[in-house]
Amino acid sequence: MDYKKLAKAAIEAKARAYVPYSHFHVGAALLTETDDIVVGCNVESASYTPTICAERTALSRAVYEGHRKFKALAVAGSLDGRDANYCYPCGVCRQHLREFFTGDEKIIIAKTEDDYKVHTFAELMPYSFGPEDLNIASEK
Repeated sequence: MDYKKLAKAAIEAKARAYVPYSHFHVGAALLTETDDIVVGCNVESASYTPTICAERTALSRAVYEGHRKFKALAVAGSLDGRDANYCYPCGVCRQHLREFFTGDEKIIIAKTEDDYKVHTFAELMPYSFGPEDLNIASEK
C-alpha cells in the first residue's frame, strides 16, 4: 500500500475545502478494495450543524460510485496559512466510517506526504458499535 500516494491525495483534496468560517481545511482520500482513490473535502455552513467533514464527503462519494469495501483512509488538515498538524477524524466521522470499516483498515494521518502516522481503524475506534450489533436482538 502506497501511504505516501494516499497522503498526497488527501493533502491535495484539502485545497478544495469550503471553509469561510473556521478556515480549517481538511482533505480525505479513501483507498477502495479495487485500489481506486476517492477524495473529499470539508464543506462548511453558516449554521455549522449541516457542515460535512472531508471523511464523510469522501465516503459518501465512494458509496455513490458503488464502493463498499475499503483498504485505507488518509486525512490531512490545517488552518489557513499555517503548517499542517496531525488531524484525526472526529467522533461523528469515526462512527460513519464504522459502517464500512471493520478494524484492520489503515488510517493515515498526514502532515505532509513524507510525515504521517499510520493506525488501524480498530486503534481509533475500540469497542465500536457497528452493523453486526443490530443483530443482537434477533439472537436472544
